[in-house]
Amino acid sequence: MSSSDLFVSAEGADWVNPEPGVTRRIMTYLPEMMMVEVAFEAGAVGAAHFHPHIQASYVAEGSFEVTIDGRTEVLNQGGSFIVPPNLVHGVKALEKGRLIDTFTPHRAEFLK
Repeated sequence: MSSSDLFVSAEGADWVNPEPGVTRRIMTYLPEMMMVEVAFEAGAVGAAHFHPHIQASYVAEGSFEVTIDGRTEVLNQGGSFIVPPNLVHGVKALEKGRLIDTFTPHRAEFLK
């Protein structure tokens, strides 16, 4: 599949568990862009990693410690961050929360 439907209901996406305390679902995507909802239990960690995609994230709920290229800040609901390609980044949920991540281009490995 090279893209999702133009409209995707919340019930239309499957949740996966990539890390302990973390679940995610692909909200919608085209080859050029992908939107993903990621839910975290309090204390859950999105391990430090890097990828060639640009990532922009919005804190939809909760509070997160976000580290990008060695710089760490705490972001609360309504905050956002952007990660240029290939910078090491990760998050820790300081409380139960959700991020809305967008990637350009889409993350093909999320579709497997």
